[in-house]
Amino acid sequence: MSELQGLREALYPELRQAASADPSRRRKRAGRARAQALSPRRIAMLLASIPVLACITAVGIYIRTSPFEPELSLRHLAALAGCDAAQAMGLAPARSGEPGYHARNDADLDGIACAAAPEVAPADAPRNSPDQEPPGGAGFARR
Repeated sequence: MSELQGLREALYPELRQAASADPSRRRKRAGRARAQALSPRRIAMLLASIPVLACITAVGIYIRTSPFEPELSLRHLAALAGCDAAQAMGLAPARSGEPGYHARNDADLDGIACAAAPEVAPADAPRNSPDQEPPGGAGFARR
């Protein structure tokens, strides 16, 4: 026994009794609760729930701040995935400012998203002016 432990037992004799006796039901229950709180499975589940809760919060904020009705704002948000999703939601074709319009779905930049597939221009055709560049293009990619 270390000198510090001997001094502790001399000052607090109830510690010697608690250490030598069987743990009480309260101590057993506290030990089980501590083990459950720190279990790796519970920690993994808590960490995995963070992005899910963040997405739910973001969608909730979007629905409350959207100029459209709640159901329509969810359909508008789903149309962001592409023209196929916009058509499945019943929002295609959509004009600028209407639900379902997203600039990334407007390939020919005429203000109507998902109207029709854009025609492929011949190689010698003039390129779009810089103010008509499609949105979302990477600045470092070759054009």
